[in-house]
Amino acid sequence: MKTLIRLAAAALLCAPAAWGAVSPEEAARLGAELTPLGGEKAANADDSIPAWTGGLKSAAEAGFPGYHAGDHYPDPYAGDKPLFTITAANLGQYAAKLTEGHKALFKTYPDYKMVVYPTHRSAAAPERVYEATRRNATTARLVPDGNGVSGAIGGTPFPIPKVGVEVFWNHVTRYRGLAAALLVGQAPLTAGGAYTLVNFKEEFYFQYYQPGMTEAALNNILLYFTQETTAPARLAGEVLLVQETLDQAKEARRAWVYNPGQRRVRRAPNVAFDNPGTNSDNLRTSDQFDMYNGSPERYDWKLIGKKEIYVPYNAYRLQDGKLKYGELLRRNHINQDLARYELHRVWVVDATLKHGLSHLYSRRTLYVDEDSWQILAVDCYDTRGQLYRVQEGHAVNYYDLPSLWTDLELVMDLSNGRYLALGLQSEEPKSYDFSVKRTPADYQPSVLERRGIR
Repeated sequence: MKTLIRLAAAALLCAPAAWGAVSPEEAARLGAELTPLGGEKAANADDSIPAWTGGLKSAAEAGFPGYHAGDHYPDPYAGDKPLFTITAANLGQYAAKLTEGHKALFKTYPDYKMVVYPTHRSAAAPERVYEATRRNATTARLVPDGNGVSGAIGGTPFPIPKVGVEVFWNHVTRYRGLAAALLVGQAPLTAGGAYTLVNFKEEFYFQYYQPGMTEAALNNILLYFTQETTAPARLAGEVLLVQETLDQAKEARRAWVYNPGQRRVRRAPNVAFDNPGTNSDNLRTSDQFDMYNGSPERYDWKLIGKKEIYVPYNAYRLQDGKLKYGELLRRNHINQDLARYELHRVWVVDATLKHGLSHLYSRRTLYVDEDSWQILAVDCYDTRGQLYRVQEGHAVNYYDLPSLWTDLELVMDLSNGRYLALGLQSEEPKSYDFSVKRTPADYQPSVLERRGIR
């Protein structure tokens, strides 16, 4: 199949309500020539991207039958040797399979490199997610302005996307377990490489994927999320609560913040769009958390097609419990000897700011994994149309779920040499704990004061 799929002009812009559901005949491709989530099962022309054969569906399949929930994840591909290393000197040889953002990083930082490894299509999800995705394929629809989804529950809504905003919603709704408790670090680095680590305790409850859930019972809540700042002392005690909606045209996200100094809970409508992310030193916007979140309403969405790109993937070394943050966090970018890149097929989507609306980024190009709907890279352009910031989502398969998700996100500012690393795990006592039990009652404004510390 051709590497790059060019779509007709009529299918490029944000869709009216008619877009969404596909015919039963087209949906029958899922699990046949397509993976259950909509990727191409087949290998590429030269087998540098292998066929998808199911991914890693358990810790035992990954080679670690004794894995315990909450432990740092051992690397199933630790024995792989690099295929080659891309540097500024040989950039031209590989440029056709690089994002514009990565090419800019090579030009901006002479020491930047990408170590490329054999490709492993490790992404997988539970069988019930596949079954729900097959159902959604024939029932899911965009709301009239594309700012929400209806007719979907428990799986990818648009596994065979026709327009760009459908790919966005596939990312936002992708499976990441039922609930989780996370201890993570965030480091805003100066141009000289200095940083003060910010620590978070995060939790989420993914209502959309709860067994037996119906669209009516959702009450329009996709997921619940809390983020408590635990260090440094001057920031500790602030707690953010988000109730994320699935149809944002019906109701925008609900958010509250507990302020320990004031000892009060207040609504936080500014936790959205290009308002600064929590304690990020203005190095990311609120909607850059989890690579891209929230409402797509400020952009026109264009589906460019599918392309083979070198992207961060199977990045288990970045959450290895033996790795110290000082070994990873370097001046201008992370220690690229520790990063792993592989060749994967990705959906390429352009989001262009609508006329008359404002955002820090006038254009964003998303590179979305065909096997999981995880955004792996984003090129962010400023209001002059110049490439401004580059995002990377270094992803792993959390094989005890299973689910492919990031273990480190980066936002690299080309204008000043600074960058933000968020989701740091290796020095935390535990990795993500997906075995926690939560209910919607744990994510209400009334519980925030009890969670805040002074």
